[in-house]
Amino acid sequence: MTPHKHGDENTVRRYTAAQRVNHWITAVSLVLMALSGMSMFHPSLFFLTDLFGGGQNTRMVHPWIGVVLAVSFTCLFIRFWRANLWVGDDSTWIGRIGDVLRGEEEKLPEIGKYNAGQKLVFWGMTLLILLLFATGLVIWDTYFFAYTTIDQKRLAILLHAMAAVAAILIWIAHVYAALWVKGTVRAMTEGTVTGGWAWRHHRKWLREEVAKDRRA
Repeated sequence: MTPHKHGDENTVRRYTAAQRVNHWITAVSLVLMALSGMSMFHPSLFFLTDLFGGGQNTRMVHPWIGVVLAVSFTCLFIRFWRANLWVGDDSTWIGRIGDVLRGEEEKLPEIGKYNAGQKLVFWGMTLLILLLFATGLVIWDTYFFAYTTIDQKRLAILLHAMAAVAAILIWIAHVYAALWVKGTVRAMTEGTVTGGWAWRHHRKWLREEVAKDRRA
């Protein structure tokens, strides 16, 4: 898409309204899943059940939030999996992570819509949410008690907790990176980024978008 004027700056469309809504449903569902899950993880965190109306309500609503998360993330996966396929330049990007942290992006290969770090977050969350959903079904006794053994439930609880911790850590890294790279949050709130942001951080993607617009 050709950069267009927005006030006093050139902007580039990065996400549609539907994509942003999909992202925020996923994000809110993940946060609610984390809070409700942590409230049942350890007695010291039980106070978090107050956010959901008490312990019984938390136990009831937690798996349903998981269903919303799974459906929403599936839609997100369908929208973005192609853009997150690994390419040779991603390995180079990882190998020069020092330049990334120093902000010396001119030393890096041109980046498409997502850099290697973003792709790792995407695929990491894909695997973890799949694991959370699968193990969640095993321990959702209201509907699936008769289909699994006690030993299977115990293993599922362990894997569920481990996946949850990993997902929370990845989410923290994702949020930190979005705040660290100035202008990134705007993409998921307004749907646009500045032309300068796109040129600096995702130059290959910007070239591709401009080329598409010229062919249209």
